[in-house]
Amino acid sequence: MNQFNQIQSRINTRSIKWDLMEVVFKQEDLLPMWIADMDFQAPVEINEAIIDRAEHGIYGYTAIDPTLKAQITSWLKRRHDWIVKEESLSFSPSVVTSLHLAVTTFTAPGDKILIQTPVYTPFFNVIKGHDREVITNELVLNKKTNKYEIDFTSFEQKLASGVKAFILCSPHNPVGRVWTKEELSTMANLCEQYGVLIISDEIHADLIYKPYTHIPIASLSEKVAHNTITFMSPSKSFNLAGLHASYGIITNKHLRKKFDDGLKKFGLNGLNTIGIYALEAAYKYGEQWLEQLLKVLEENKNYVLEQFSTHTPQLKVIDAEGTYLLWIDCSNLGKTDLELEKFFIEKAKVALNRGINYGKEGRQFMRMNIACPKPLLKKGITQIINAVKNHIQDH
Repeated sequence: MNQFNQIQSRINTRSIKWDLMEVVFKQEDLLPMWIADMDFQAPVEINEAIIDRAEHGIYGYTAIDPTLKAQITSWLKRRHDWIVKEESLSFSPSVVTSLHLAVTTFTAPGDKILIQTPVYTPFFNVIKGHDREVITNELVLNKKTNKYEIDFTSFEQKLASGVKAFILCSPHNPVGRVWTKEELSTMANLCEQYGVLIISDEIHADLIYKPYTHIPIASLSEKVAHNTITFMSPSKSFNLAGLHASYGIITNKHLRKKFDDGLKKFGLNGLNTIGIYALEAAYKYGEQWLEQLLKVLEENKNYVLEQFSTHTPQLKVIDAEGTYLLWIDCSNLGKTDLELEKFFIEKAKVALNRGINYGKEGRQFMRMNIACPKPLLKKGITQIINAVKNHIQDH
């Protein structure tokens, strides 16, 4: 696993995470632990596939062929026990692109769309930006288990209010929940009961810690699949976000035709050449690398949990079941959201995501990205611990 401990500079690579720090945080001498990409090189086989294709030197229009589709369906069967027909696949540059298109295709201005907060910030944008109404079902933090749960009574009430679509985040970003079969079945059954379309963002599906298992909601039954649009990508799993390659799984022929027509309407129904080859190589050769990555991420997660528990119990980390993002309760520091952001920037010298951006339920929380080499992680955690200790002493 030495490859995961090697620090490689990303400065001057047009990296949003590293090169836009001063623009976003108004300070450049920070350790970036914010935006959700990894500071690890992709598997060597992906690089080789890209280099091999680049050496050809001609970058004309590139087809999405049955070979690529077969790699995707094989991956879904191996990793998620989900049998998907190649004809059910659609392609777009990114999951967020697909979310925008799904909202505009399957809902109308003024329609209500349900999300479960705190949640991935673009969910708000894809609803509000198209003049739809955001309906929130707040996740509930169980103080005994330190896990977020779904308030199903509230969930059903919200659906019954005339909701047209439900955007599911599975696994959930930022709280790290991997939904159980029972939870997924209850959500699916209620959506069917109230005629609500499920739009499922499953981009973090491969990043699951044992003993948890990701279950694609559409894999529950043919009936659920008929009412579900699922979006996935290798971008989080293999650190390929900049290559813009994602796909949807839509088994309902009517829904798929409407979605594909929407893609064509906006000229989004293709992938770039390099993205195609990277996607294929990731699913063909990347499994062993992914298994090593998961061990590294779990070690990183456990390190943060242990360090904060031992040295700064004021920071309460929600133990993630999936993703490489940690959701940290900072309410014991007694700071407003603005003060909290300034504290981590000016005192701890780390760039984190503000919890309030994920909905009002994220007040006094921060989101931390732990997908980096251990030396960088240790540096960031040490800076945070020292800053918190100094703060406690001063107060």
